[in-house]
Amino acid sequence: MNKKVLILCTGNSCRSIIAEAVLNKYLDGVDAQSSGVKASGKVNPNAKKVLEASGLWDDSYHSKTIDKVMDTEFDLVVTVCDNAMESCPMFPGNTKVIHVGYEDPDGKNYAAFEKTLKLIKFELTPIVRMELGL
Repeated sequence: MNKKVLILCTGNSCRSIIAEAVLNKYLDGVDAQSSGVKASGKVNPNAKKVLEASGLWDDSYHSKTIDKVMDTEFDLVVTVCDNAMESCPMFPGNTKVIHVGYEDPDGKNYAAFEKTLKLIKFELTPIVRMELGL
């Protein structure tokens, strides 16, 4: 049975969507989802573009609020922005919550999204692998 990971951000439009896609692609045995504490309701066009360019985009990825995923029992919750870390809700059971923050690329040029993707792929992926014992 796959480990369930939630990537939590504020708007669920950039960092958390990118992380969801990266973890789902590069970590076998993981089902990643993302949500926002104050979801924007849309995926940033540059986030989608960088995921498409990397072959990571899936049409199922979309911006959603935390209440849409609260019924899921996650093995790990990762906050990727300070606001999400500070307002992270309590999760049931033994859900481990960690923080690995990234600068928000929203409003910046496309290169900022490429950098965010690269950081998440090479920093966050091994951290999640270690935290889940994979």
